[in-house]
Amino acid sequence: MSPMPSVFVSHGAPTFALEPGLAGAQLRALGISLGKPRAVVVVSPHWMTHGIEITSTDRPETVHDFGGFPRALYSLQYPTPGSPDLAVHIQQVLASQGIPARLDARRGLDHGAWVPLMHLFPKADVPVVQVSLPFDTDPAKALALGRALGPLTQSEVLIVGSGSLTHNLYEFRMGEVLEAHYAKEFSEWVRQAVLEGDMARLEQTLEIAPHATRAHPTTEHFLPLLVAAGASSIPTPVTVLNGGIQHGVLAMESYVFGCALNVDAQASILRKASTGSSEQLLEQLAFRAFQGHEPQWLPSSSRAIETLTALKPTL
Repeated sequence: MSPMPSVFVSHGAPTFALEPGLAGAQLRALGISLGKPRAVVVVSPHWMTHGIEITSTDRPETVHDFGGFPRALYSLQYPTPGSPDLAVHIQQVLASQGIPARLDARRGLDHGAWVPLMHLFPKADVPVVQVSLPFDTDPAKALALGRALGPLTQSEVLIVGSGSLTHNLYEFRMGEVLEAHYAKEFSEWVRQAVLEGDMARLEQTLEIAPHATRAHPTTEHFLPLLVAAGASSIPTPVTVLNGGIQHGVLAMESYVFGCALNVDAQASILRKASTGSSEQLLEQLAFRAFQGHEPQWLPSSSRAIETLTALKPTL
């Protein structure tokens, strides 16, 4: 059995949960293309600790760890199960490589975990375990953490590093509207390094990439990319999900390491699910199938109607 790929997602602002846009549709298409993994292990910069900790509850709560956003955000729940057994296994896998970790049976999932997972797996039926990001993590340690978690992909576990390709909170709070040129240039530089599988260059991104200091005044939202890259058993091929730039400064680009997928067609169709009828969408799917672009995840019209009906509230 082939290992699962690893994924870096840009989770943007908390409002990404309510305003999925192109990036949300891409994540949903990715979730369908990947199929249902045995579990998800996610690393987010919104849970930073002294040393590594691992959620071990069987029902992680949805943590609304933000303030000043629309009231509707605080009513959202992502009632996915946890996996105490997997948490213990992760602890053992890390220990076998000389990395100590503690179990936390009370910690829930922060928005860096549950917001992108709402789009990837909207049914909340995949067990999720979160691994914390230690305060002293630097790029080398982030890659090492990913490599230590990598063996989990051999047992149908999807490793997700959730961060942001650019993350300048000051400019975000200033309400930038026009797409910032620096965010585009930084994203293009990182994308090239990712596509080339250049781990050494990626590790040095925050030192040598154009506009790195402006794109990441602090490092924590970039480090999950390195965790995801390190977790992949092979650095290439890579699927790029170019979700554009939100709020002028937040690049929503995501990467699937070790797997070449074409999710753009599915994402385009899924994005229309909030405005079009299932019948209209099926006509589009049939047209694409006739052109030789039939999505591999849609074997029948009945499944298409079922899938699109289920997706409509989430897109």
